[in-house]
Amino acid sequence: MGQCWTKACGQEKEDVPPTFGLASGNVCLVKSMEKWEEKMSEASNSGKIMVVNFSASWCNPCRTAAPAYHELADKYTSIIFLTVDVDELAELSTSWDIKATPTFIFFRDGRQVDKLVGGNKQELQKKTANIAESTGSPG
Repeated sequence: MGQCWTKACGQEKEDVPPTFGLASGNVCLVKSMEKWEEKMSEASNSGKIMVVNFSASWCNPCRTAAPAYHELADKYTSIIFLTVDVDELAELSTSWDIKATPTFIFFRDGRQVDKLVGGNKQELQKKTANIAESTGSPG
């Protein structure tokens, strides 16, 4: 897996772009504690499930998992999908005990109900489907 992700080297790889979109489509990039609080309140008040991807732009497994995460966000439109850059919001990442990237945390009613550490796409799909089914969220 020892891939280089400097600009010159990263551009040689066609399967994963040198920079990947942390946010697009139904995925919201959280860049401030205020935005985090806003999204937590939105999810709690509306009874929606929230999935948060704690990620980093330099992280190879994060880059690899990003397309699958975005596909899930497009599929499960009733779930709130967020991405938090651990470098930009280190305080938030520390408060949720993020020790590796990517880490996906699943919330219901403002409380953590599940967690996935690492970029295992199949496990991410499985956990997202399970939590969506547990609430009857369309997918």
